[in-house]
Amino acid sequence: MTTQHLWRPYTQMKTANAPLQAVRTDGSRIHLADGRVLIDGIASWWTACHGYNHPHIREAVARQLEAMPHVMFGGFTHDPAEQLATRLAALCPGDLNHVFFSDSGSVAVEVAMKMAVQYWLNRSVTGRTKFLAFREGYHGDTLGAMSVCDPDESMHSHFAGWLPQQIFAALPRDADSVAALEAILTEKAGTIAAVIVEPLIQGAGGMRFHDAQTLAALARIAKAHDVLLIADEIFTGFGRTGAMFACDQAGVVPDIMCLSKALTGGTMSLAATVARDAVFEAFWSDDPLKALMHGPTFMANPLACAAANASLDLFETEPRVEQARAMEDKLLAGLSPCRALPGVVDVRAKGAVGVVQLDHAPDREVLKRAFVDKGVWIRPFGDIVYLAPALNIADADLDQLCAALIAVLKENLAARA
Repeated sequence: MTTQHLWRPYTQMKTANAPLQAVRTDGSRIHLADGRVLIDGIASWWTACHGYNHPHIREAVARQLEAMPHVMFGGFTHDPAEQLATRLAALCPGDLNHVFFSDSGSVAVEVAMKMAVQYWLNRSVTGRTKFLAFREGYHGDTLGAMSVCDPDESMHSHFAGWLPQQIFAALPRDADSVAALEAILTEKAGTIAAVIVEPLIQGAGGMRFHDAQTLAALARIAKAHDVLLIADEIFTGFGRTGAMFACDQAGVVPDIMCLSKALTGGTMSLAATVARDAVFEAFWSDDPLKALMHGPTFMANPLACAAANASLDLFETEPRVEQARAMEDKLLAGLSPCRALPGVVDVRAKGAVGVVQLDHAPDREVLKRAFVDKGVWIRPFGDIVYLAPALNIADADLDQLCAALIAVLKENLAARA
């Protein structure tokens, strides 16, 4: 059953095909109302890091539901939030010790941007209201987050005249781009509150990779110019790159880190903006106007915190990060036959992300239908087809995803040629 009353995401409602009716999930599988079963190649937008319906998470949420589904976080606290904040502070690199909970990744970015601007204001430094972001980057769909997405290539480009105007640069991958970034910061550091980056993988901007040296260079340049660094680990956090956090691979401690997506193991929405001691201390004052005036209604929802704590249990007791790290070689091997296909310009993998880059943007709907016919759920975008499955996906399921991806591209690219 579908209804005319739903407004669906990223969809032209007039021309869209009817969505698939999901009725049940388990492991890496989505069960449809018509009896078909799909192997999920993207873990529900990268959230279901342990697969669907993991019993440990499900049982933790059920226990919390009986005790207290929710209580407002203004004036109250509760054990699930206290425990989760303590555990995140221990997991995050360096002195990222102060956890502000919210509802979604975009809001986590908004909170980070608000923190960064107010950090300077609370220190009596005026004029630092801009952000330096990177081309091909993507940080979410809310107003502030949209403003730091790629201004030309992102889905938000037609809002350019309305969004806050930020400063954009190329990632410092080589001597020329390092020099260009240095020049921008030398000229404009006094207007910049923070640099924001997706460490190691620019996700929804095209699954574009950069190495740990690039991230380390960026952190070094930001520090040299006394500019805060925000790491958007909403996609890359919790094992996706083969480390708990992508920043770990570069030995980088950002001033602020944004987390969401896999935080609850794909169970429900929760996000966190985590700040270093120095950032938090700028808000620590007898002056009430120096407080961070932000408070989502469902902030630190106990059910979501219980799910996140249970997810962290699994990272402690099961080899998730190692599984993600090992998946890199499996994805490279499994997708390598695509290199011989016409129109394929690159095949790459980093951790539990495998990407086939094309020289054109294919008809996404045609490919999606073909993938469903092969029994898999793969959602191409732009000029890429990619896999980012559950970190513990069975080898046979991963093999089937790779085989289906190759078969569908072979059929469609041959027809185009």
